[in-house]
Amino acid sequence: MTDQPPHRPLAGALWMLGAVASFSAMAIAGREVGAALDTFEIMFWRSLVGLALIAAFAGASGRWRTVGLQRPHLHLMRNIAHFTGQNLWFWAITAIPLAQVFALEFSSPLWVILIAPLALGEPLTRRRLGAVSLGFLGILLVARPDAGAIEPGILAALAAAVCFATTAVFTKRLTRHESVVSVLVWLTALQTVFGFACAGFDGDIAAPGVHWPGVALIGFCGLAAHGCLTRALSLAPAGAVMPVDFLRLPVIAALGWLLYAEPLAAATLAGGALILVANWINLRRARPRRVPVL
Repeated sequence: MTDQPPHRPLAGALWMLGAVASFSAMAIAGREVGAALDTFEIMFWRSLVGLALIAAFAGASGRWRTVGLQRPHLHLMRNIAHFTGQNLWFWAITAIPLAQVFALEFSSPLWVILIAPLALGEPLTRRRLGAVSLGFLGILLVARPDAGAIEPGILAALAAAVCFATTAVFTKRLTRHESVVSVLVWLTALQTVFGFACAGFDGDIAAPGVHWPGVALIGFCGLAAHGCLTRALSLAPAGAVMPVDFLRLPVIAALGWLLYAEPLAAATLAGGALILVANWINLRRARPRRVPVL
């Protein structure tokens, strides 16, 4: 047995293209559904769809036996961070151009660098600090702060990236002891509970109605994206497949331009490029690890 992932970069890249397509489709569907449902309602219905899908998968594949709850406090903290970040992300995609949201979301691995020493005991090296510094310059380009207040949508997207980084750190700790299926089951179950509580706080949970296809697409794409990402990392080292994920930025920028006439702002693309380069610097010498597969 070896700790290194098998070197099948072409297969890994194809799976990463699936993740790119899934994340992009979820953003478009989220913007369309966001016109009728608030973010809590989107999260409730999306999580309900996701729970049904992962339960069906676990049952059909015989993986229910791998579902456990050995560390409930980690599941709770992980899902609070993810629920918060996902709500902020769904709100941000309705408030600012999609390219800005995705560019800021790519800063999530850089926040992991800052959080990991405290949560995982990983070293904070000069190379990683350099990557964070370069990524921060990219964030400034994307956000374009001026003497006035920064747009709430930009703050929401940036806060979502921090929440996703926190989620990733807790996920890494959980997958040391539990299967990916177990993590996904508790993810969708807790997100459904959180979504129901928050959406029903005012005593009114709107039904998707004609937006059911969009909600179902969001639920499916959310699971598909993470499944494709996990599978890609099981087939090849992160440094070989993660750069494919960077295609999300030009893809979503093009979709935003075609579907919503969003301008292709040079500062957003330049800032996104800096953030991607910072991620690449961090990936280049990161020791590849085997990622548990579904």
